[in-house]
Amino acid sequence: MSMSNSLKKLSSCVLIDLDGTLINTDGVVSDILRKYLSKYGKQWDGREALKIVGKTPLEAATTIVEDYGLPCGVDEFNSEFYPLFSAQMDKIKSLPGANRLIRHLNGHGVPMALASNSSRANIESKISYHQGWKDCFSVIIGSDEVSKGKPSPDLFLEAARKLNKDPGECLVIEDSVPGVLAGKAAGATVIAVPSLPKQTHLYTSADEVINSLLDLKPEKWANLSTKDYAEELVEHPSGVYFGWAGLATRGVFKMVMSIGWNPYFNNTEKTIEPWLLHDFTEDFYGEELCLIIVGYIRPEVSIHVVSSHCFYL
Repeated sequence: MSMSNSLKKLSSCVLIDLDGTLINTDGVVSDILRKYLSKYGKQWDGREALKIVGKTPLEAATTIVEDYGLPCGVDEFNSEFYPLFSAQMDKIKSLPGANRLIRHLNGHGVPMALASNSSRANIESKISYHQGWKDCFSVIIGSDEVSKGKPSPDLFLEAARKLNKDPGECLVIEDSVPGVLAGKAAGATVIAVPSLPKQTHLYTSADEVINSLLDLKPEKWANLSTKDYAEELVEHPSGVYFGWAGLATRGVFKMVMSIGWNPYFNNTEKTIEPWLLHDFTEDFYGEELCLIIVGYIRPEVSIHVVSSHCFYL
């Protein structure tokens, strides 16, 4: 599946996993397990992460207790593990591109749901350390609110229902194999961002596999409001133009832009979509963008390239 088709889904609704997708929970969990297991004379094997990533808390705890032959039950393990985990929540960092993606989707009015195998209370505790995140999600749902967690599609089906969207209109972003399977079972398009290195071969059911949320690069696209320019746009043919773009705090950059009905965003009116020919290291939401159109290049056409990226210009 091309990146352009994925971006088409972004304009409808997005269902996002939390642990390993937006925040780096795995590092904190591994540190806690390393210390916890040492008191039983056991050594944490990082390869065990493959068995617990994307699982429900009960499933993950059961795996740890059984694989390490711990002299305690699953309930006892959880009663000892989760206070240790809760004490470390403030140390869980957002993953590269997470903040930018959330701000971009929220800024463009794209409905978002957070759907995680964690409990609802656990989810809200985690995101409380990330300013503004909670207000960006129209729906937050945990595995304790549905019959079955991932890889069952229940979480994503319920999230889509609460957003009043057909699951087929949704884009799921996931880091785990159970999450990818859940998204596909729900009928959604799925982008996988594997949280474990060298495991991309396990994600064959995903529509697309990317290395990082940064690969979506949402800050380079801007669908500008044409409310005040409708009459002017009627006079300009659909197509690709070139010129200059100015940002008050950053300078002037070369740009190309399209005027027309971009099918990947399901536009019903003509839009202006500029592409700044510069590699920005951070987004520039809220800044005034001034455009000078110098000339016309060609009509709109679909361009497909031999890579994971395809753009409509």
